[in-house]
Amino acid sequence: MLELNNIHFTVRKGRDDLHLLEEIDMQVPTGHFMAIVGPSGCGKSTLLKLIAGINQETNGTIHWNGRNLSEEGDLEHSEIGYVPQFSIAYEELTVEENIESTVRLRAATASREEFEKLVDDVLDATGLDPLRDRLVKVLSGGQRRRLSLALELVTDPVLLLCDEVTSGLDPQSEDEIVKLMHDLSRHENRIVANVTHSLANLELYDSVLVLDAGRVVYHGPPRAIEHYFSVDSAEDIYGQLAKRKPEDWSNSWAKHRDAYYDGYPSSSSSSPETSVSATTPGAAAQFFALFRRRWKIFFRDWGGMLLQLAILVGFPILVVVFELDGIEQTQRLSETVPNTKAAFEQEQEAMTFNLNLGGLVSGLVMFQVILLTLMGSNNSAREIAAERQIFEKEKLGGVRPSVYLASKLAFLSVLVFIQSLWMAIFVESICEFPGTSFVAHFLLLLLVNGAMTGICLGISSMAKTADQASLLSIYLVGFQLPLSGAVLALPSWAGWLTRPFISAYWSWAGVMDSMERNYHRYIDEVTDTFLAPMWLCFLVLFAHIAIGLFIAYIGVKRPKWE
Repeated sequence: MLELNNIHFTVRKGRDDLHLLEEIDMQVPTGHFMAIVGPSGCGKSTLLKLIAGINQETNGTIHWNGRNLSEEGDLEHSEIGYVPQFSIAYEELTVEENIESTVRLRAATASREEFEKLVDDVLDATGLDPLRDRLVKVLSGGQRRRLSLALELVTDPVLLLCDEVTSGLDPQSEDEIVKLMHDLSRHENRIVANVTHSLANLELYDSVLVLDAGRVVYHGPPRAIEHYFSVDSAEDIYGQLAKRKPEDWSNSWAKHRDAYYDGYPSSSSSSPETSVSATTPGAAAQFFALFRRRWKIFFRDWGGMLLQLAILVGFPILVVVFELDGIEQTQRLSETVPNTKAAFEQEQEAMTFNLNLGGLVSGLVMFQVILLTLMGSNNSAREIAAERQIFEKEKLGGVRPSVYLASKLAFLSVLVFIQSLWMAIFVESICEFPGTSFVAHFLLLLLVNGAMTGICLGISSMAKTADQASLLSIYLVGFQLPLSGAVLALPSWAGWLTRPFISAYWSWAGVMDSMERNYHRYIDEVTDTFLAPMWLCFLVLFAHIAIGLFIAYIGVKRPKWE
């Protein structure tokens, strides 16, 4: 049995306390199907999230089969199923692939046969077996809601909480979903609670909980609701509620509550409430499930994959095209590298093109660096924010935030390595930078790409929406060029203030410093920017990556439900 005793939930809004739930007292026996209804903003979804453990009650206690969840710990992840209103499935995957992924993340199985049987059982229970090979993006609204329920059944939860899963559906689809939830509630140890605006199909519920302004004003059988509120039909109760203050309705219900609860079976008289909870898979199993799923989604998303290929091929070509006229100069210089300082001094006057060479080489390197920061932004700006609600749901189901972040890091590391290596090889092979170490050049490009990828991943984990994350990341890339000081001169004091935060500067300075000392004169001719030593550039870029990942970890740990 689920019991809520004197539950209050208060949030701070400005200087005032906002009481969202007050004096919630209710009992729900197992094997029970309950509707939670009430006017908009009355606290229905808030109550459901509180029961699920997403919100923490301000006062009061919640008991499950006599166990105080506030003191003795929440139910296991596998014991609770929470179905939000929004879609919680990946549209690029099929119905079966989404369920398989959820099983790998939430329910450890002993063998392949057990794994396949669990998937088949869930598909059968929700009527999705004929649709198992269909992509989620082509499903109807009702079919998507069935899939949302299916994803929660992989752990056979004893408490299934559904938040407006019938919202926006046509009458037939709504009837089918309500009947499905009714059937799922017939499990002898399970409670199914459904938040709904619809008052149709009330006859299928064992009880109806009516809330008004955060207070319980009725919780009893649907057949008695018209009599209790003195209305001709259930659809009229909202108008009736407006005729009295919520506290008056609540006080009235408190007087009649025991009489209605006497009709409920007690936990002692019902079937033994024992169930075997699914075991949450280990960190390694979750990591490989997430990593595998991310690559599958990547290759299914043709638009995103073609964009990545276009960037991978096009950006290095852009670097060469914009500096095409000066490539011959860099090649000539690399072919006539002086062997001694004396030889260099003798040829100095004859090499009139050297004044332009510094700007050319500096520009080529900076252009590479800026484009790689743009690649990093494109890599990760939407990576977490775009699937935030799905992740929150999976985190509630037992997915570890650290494992989720590690899977993202592994996926993005592959992209960063390929992008940076191809940029270094392509540009170096054509432009033939004089006196540079290819290894140092590549590592500095790799680190600036990794730094921007990590920082934008942190932004993605903190942003409210994917569009907000993309916009902030683009702004960040836009500031890289002017604030680096490599192209546009900055006042000395401004450079020292901004430079520590500009990844592009440290990659550019590191590559410049990796060149033979003879060529530093060319750089000095075109810029007064301080060239940090290469070792410091490596250190700062590593720090940028670490800071970005730390922010990302804080972001994924922090709850961010809609």
